[in-house]
Amino acid sequence: MSEQPTTGPPPWHLAGDWFDVCKCAIPCPCTFAQAPTYGDCEGVLAWHIRDGSFGDVRLDGLNVLMLGSFTGNVWAREHTDAYAAVFFDERADEQQRAALQAIFGGEAGGWPAEFGQLFGPEMRGMDFAPIRIEVDEDMSAWRAEIPGKVMATAEALTGPTTPEGARVQVHNAPGAEVGPGQVATWGRATTDRADAFGFAWDRSGKSSKHFPFDWTSTA
Repeated sequence: MSEQPTTGPPPWHLAGDWFDVCKCAIPCPCTFAQAPTYGDCEGVLAWHIRDGSFGDVRLDGLNVLMLGSFTGNVWAREHTDAYAAVFFDERADEQQRAALQAIFGGEAGGWPAEFGQLFGPEMRGMDFAPIRIEVDEDMSAWRAEIPGKVMATAEALTGPTTPEGARVQVHNAPGAEVGPGQVATWGRATTDRADAFGFAWDRSGKSSKHFPFDWTSTA
């Protein structure tokens, strides 16, 4: 009997920049696996893929953005009212769109699947949109925008005892949205605005953090 070919997602790898802006006070307790400052949280999560592949499909330079909200402690699995909406980069061609949806939807395994099972949100919507994401090389600021729908900007956290040019960072965060082993750089949100799929807020001065991410499929 001949061996039957296996089916499933191809091996994949994504590496790049991730950051959020949210309603929590600085620093967001979620990164320390604690409940949000005010008991509930909502915010913007942004991914910029510096280097990425899904089988033979290249994903370099593409962006993904999510709006999310919940009540309680996600990391302790003590949360409720979890909702999300996802935007994928409209520049992606048909193959790239399918790859991004498979990875970020959890069907392709890896960390996105693990985090998706943990968070378990009710999806409010999905769209392809013009997403602009920028991260300064010196980590002094980061920003994301979907015109008319989302604006998220932040500057690196600093203070009177922070050495000039140094960044406020956390290693081995117990609640890292990008998975284990990455370093958080803390920031202060200068703009946090959303109006899409039932999510609506407009604030500034709250928590933001940047994580690099480096994911590999389980295939």
